[in-house]
Amino acid sequence: MVNYYQTLKVSPKATNAEIKSAYRRLARKIHPDVNTTDAQTASGDFAKIAKAYEILGNPQTRAAYDRQLLNAQYKNSSDSDSVFTSENAHARRWRQMAYERRYNEIVDRMIADERRETMALQRVIFPTVALFLSTCFVGIFKPMFWTNLQIIGKIILLGLFVAGIVHLISRLRKGFERYTYRDENLHDSILEEVEPVNKPYTRFAAACFLVVGIGASLVVGLLIGGLLEILVASRMPAFFASSLRPEFVFYPPIAVLFVDLMHSFASKFDY
Repeated sequence: MVNYYQTLKVSPKATNAEIKSAYRRLARKIHPDVNTTDAQTASGDFAKIAKAYEILGNPQTRAAYDRQLLNAQYKNSSDSDSVFTSENAHARRWRQMAYERRYNEIVDRMIADERRETMALQRVIFPTVALFLSTCFVGIFKPMFWTNLQIIGKIILLGLFVAGIVHLISRLRKGFERYTYRDENLHDSILEEVEPVNKPYTRFAAACFLVVGIGASLVVGLLIGGLLEILVASRMPAFFASSLRPEFVFYPPIAVLFVDLMHSFASKFDY
């Protein structure tokens, strides 16, 4: 059985980041476009590391491969002539304990990888949903907190707005880096030492989704707000406006900041 860990020259306990780094390093080294003197051999070697990365770069396929590799190693060790691989009851028990320990390591690593991926996805989804919902609510209620605050309150609100903008940009940037790619050639990305194209969305599509989502949320909010105006703005004109004002841009980033902070706090108890 082919040992893909040896192909990529990494440890079976290597993290996903270490596997990706090893693949990119080897790919740049043996890519056929670089090794023009022996392109045929380089092409074969490149196909091997590409296959290894295809298997090891995905947590699910890597876990299945690890189980197959472990079974193969266990079977080979059982067929060899050694005091540790004999049919002695103590030797069999020792092998079984080693097998179970290694299998548990595989399962634990797979669970840890899934948790990290889930948390990374949530760090993108929660701020995005919070941004859309808060924009919708601003369109509905058109709050006038800034107008009604004293100078100290306005300074605090402005500080929260700046913190919210920085936080939102940080979350969206990480989401773009993790889940989107520029529309470029794969082998060019390898040779130029940028991320290989193995992500689900183009950056243009993600940016369009974000812009359209914000616009649609605002339009829906304004439509609902128009229907509820007699119940909200007309009864509390000091707190809610009847039309959009520039101060409304303050509130969605602040809402995202608080929602994301609450999610981060709650996630500590879940994991």
